[in-house]
Amino acid sequence: QMLLVESGGGLVQAGGSLKLSCVATGRAINHYNMGWFRQAPGKERELVALIRYIDAGTYYADFVQGRFTISRDNAKNTVDLQMGNLKPEDTALYLCAAGGQFSRKAEHYDVWGQGIQVTVSS
Repeated sequence: QMLLVESGGGLVQAGGSLKLSCVATGRAINHYNMGWFRQAPGKERELVALIRYIDAGTYYADFVQGRFTISRDNAKNTVDLQMGNLKPEDTALYLCAAGGQFSRKAEHYDVWGQGIQVTVSS
């Protein structure tokens, strides 16, 4: 059974940067498509970024606008999300997910971390 644990969140001022990390235990991620999603209070969970297992191809939500970079290290069983030029509207619980499909839909991901809070102050 795969477990995902996120780290690296916290409080940052607008315009600042944070690097989120997700480490997997129990199973290797090398055959999983990995994603970062986020959920703000009172809002639905939304996709942030995806990275494909077969060729490390990536996909980003429109709101990212070049500010974030997703990467994976299969040897270390980790997936990172480097976030820059953060805005107050980026404030949310950020969750790491693993799934068999390279999909923008949360329901296609089978394994989820507990999430890590990111708060961006204005």
